[in-house]
Amino acid sequence: MAPPHTDPDRTDPTHSPSLPAGIQAHLGAALRAAYDDAALPLGPELQALVARLAEALAGLDTGAAEAFRRDLVGEVPRLRRRAVTLCNDRTRADDLVQETLLKAWAAQDRFVPGTHLSAWLYTILRNSFYSEHQKRAREVGDPDGLFAASLVSLPAQQGTLDLHDLQAALDRLVPDQREALLLSAVHDLSYEDIATAMECRVGTVKSRINRARARLAELLG
Repeated sequence: MAPPHTDPDRTDPTHSPSLPAGIQAHLGAALRAAYDDAALPLGPELQALVARLAEALAGLDTGAAEAFRRDLVGEVPRLRRRAVTLCNDRTRADDLVQETLLKAWAAQDRFVPGTHLSAWLYTILRNSFYSEHQKRAREVGDPDGLFAASLVSLPAQQGTLDLHDLQAALDRLVPDQREALLLSAVHDLSYEDIATAMECRVGTVKSRINRARARLAELLG
């Protein structure tokens, strides 16, 4: 009889090493510092687009439109930071945010007022990112997923050995596990919000984060 199928994301590792206490305590702070909003100024094209959207939306006179304008513009810094989480460089992150904002603008009639705008925008952002990298992977040929893995990493930092070590380790994580870890450690999302963003179960999110931490323990230990 064949052994029952097991979802690797939902099976908690029983003998995986845990991160040393010092590294575990430092991990979240180091990652948050790398993605700090103040260190990630918007590029000029993205700034111009945000200004144009704000001006256009300001001319709408309904309460719902005003709330959408205020909240959409207010979400840009967080959206930009999440784009940097997904992308390998800030120029591509700006392009991704611009694409997301334009798609959100075009689809604003489909957004339900009172629901979670941040989650809605992140879904657009994430879908746009993975659609683009799947297209590029097909174009360059990426049978082993090496190109795809290179698309998610820490932004480049100079003279920061710890962040370089973390980036090298993060680049070796399974993409779904890396994304779940960064959404938790960098963006401080709850398991429930991560599950919504990644369209999976809460238990799967917990397992992905645990496995990411265990793998980091192996790589950084």
